[in-house]
Amino acid sequence: MSRTKFIQRIFCVVLLSFSGSLSAAEVGGFMFNALPANIISNVLRIDAIKAYDDSMRQVDAICRKIANKLASVYRSDCQFRGLETSGGYSVNGLPVIVKEFGPKKGIEPMAKVLLIGGMHGDELSSVSIVFKWMNLLDQYHSGQFHWRVVPVMNPDGLLQRRSKRTNKNGVDLNRNFPTPNWQAESEKSWNKTLRNPRRYPGDKPLSEPETRWLAKYIAEFDPDVIVSVHAPFGVVDFDGPYQAPTHFGPLQLNLLGTYPGSLGNYAGVQKNIPVVTIELASSGRMPTQREIVLILRDLVAWMEANVTSRRERAQKG
Repeated sequence: MSRTKFIQRIFCVVLLSFSGSLSAAEVGGFMFNALPANIISNVLRIDAIKAYDDSMRQVDAICRKIANKLASVYRSDCQFRGLETSGGYSVNGLPVIVKEFGPKKGIEPMAKVLLIGGMHGDELSSVSIVFKWMNLLDQYHSGQFHWRVVPVMNPDGLLQRRSKRTNKNGVDLNRNFPTPNWQAESEKSWNKTLRNPRRYPGDKPLSEPETRWLAKYIAEFDPDVIVSVHAPFGVVDFDGPYQAPTHFGPLQLNLLGTYPGSLGNYAGVQKNIPVVTIELASSGRMPTQREIVLILRDLVAWMEANVTSRRERAQKG
């Protein structure tokens, strides 16, 4: 439903809440008068219009910025794809937007999938390819898997004049998740990089609004697999249970190891949620259209063969 139609319907309902005598014809032909006016007014208040409109304005604004930044993402790829605000915000107050490809009627999904792009703001291709995959899912989503897609995890890093790996506070989000002995281990790991500012883990785990939001979102959605897209190593990495994939399209398996505070360590090792890291071959150059399709196809095939819902695994004992 378009925003205009949504607002028109809410307006009709609000009118009904003030006058139970209005006929369906008088409010545009919608049969809301079958419901008691007090129920309607309690459920659909005028602030629903404001909240919806504010959310859409935020989505529209960030979609314009993303499209202006990335040549391979059109505004229509973002603005009219059903993306929503998630309640998560960056340091600069930019929304973390999410698209859901939910269950379909009569189909029990095999598993829940959380797909994340743009954890590092200067890995432009990791954002662009997620938008391409959303276009494919819009066309071919069967309900076999329940997807939630976060195309830009680090909007502040991406949308700076010169995109940066870190967020606005200069923190590498993929070193900021809580893992065992984080303080000592993250310091040791950072020292190995000669304290490279691009690898700064923050002063404590979950110090950043982006990582706090993602940790909470993972707990609420409880995904059966997490797919995080990065660049430019040109491999597939894997942490957690299940058999690791051998390849996705041209990308071959290469286990890179875990790092203190990384998403793979936090979710894959500590929480036992398989984390697939897709490392594209270039940060600034997109894979070919054929490769884009093959990577997604092979990901889905691997999930079909290996990933089951955590509920099903628990039942099997």
